[in-house]
Amino acid sequence: MQRIRVLVVDDHRIFAESLAAALAVEQDVEVAAAGSSPAALRAVERAAADGRRFDVLLIDADLGGASPPAEALPAEPDAPAAIGGIPLVSRLRTAHPGTRTVVLAERDDPCRAAAALQAGASGWVAKDSSLSRLLQVVRGVLRGETHLPPALLTGVLRELTAARRNRTESERLVESLTPREHEVLRCMVAGLGRKAVAERLYLSPHTVRTHMQNVLGKLGVHSTLAAVALARRAGVGPVDLEHAPT
Repeated sequence: MQRIRVLVVDDHRIFAESLAAALAVEQDVEVAAAGSSPAALRAVERAAADGRRFDVLLIDADLGGASPPAEALPAEPDAPAAIGGIPLVSRLRTAHPGTRTVVLAERDDPCRAAAALQAGASGWVAKDSSLSRLLQVVRGVLRGETHLPPALLTGVLRELTAARRNRTESERLVESLTPREHEVLRCMVAGLGRKAVAERLYLSPHTVRTHMQNVLGKLGVHSTLAAVALARRAGVGPVDLEHAPT
């Protein structure tokens, strides 16, 4: 019998251990737990290296909150910076596309559920769901299904439609930029200030200021932060800071 390898990722010790123990009762489920996103990523990497990759990760939507709970699972020494549950889903989709992820949430939230699906999650399940429901979702996502609570469907579809509309509009605005302005925008996305952009592109600070003003005007925004947010919606990535242009 082929067993389903599950990793529970939650920084609440009692919940993580209780859920892991409940899942382990199933004859076809093998389960482990991780108390942080860095610990989860290390566990996934180790499992893949050993040829025993995890099939499904159950990830807390509120992973790595501002105030770690007193009963949190201990962090591993020299751990990299923790990230939240939904960013972890996105990281896993890139690094381990064959691993399914399901987000566990304290409450239903169509906005966050839509964000989880966009990040690559295959399901969104309330933490107070029954074990049989959770197992149904785990087995379903392995068949390529996407699982959402019925009450969330309308709200999630509305959020995804709005996100698609915003992305299309953002892409149209970005396309109005000249190649040089687009390059300046990518520098802005990377967090470079005017002086750093000037040095990188071999331009005068005055010229960079003019380009930045043109970028803001064409994008219809009034600040660098707003321009960066719009650029990210349009899929514009940062410049490669490791290599300066020749």
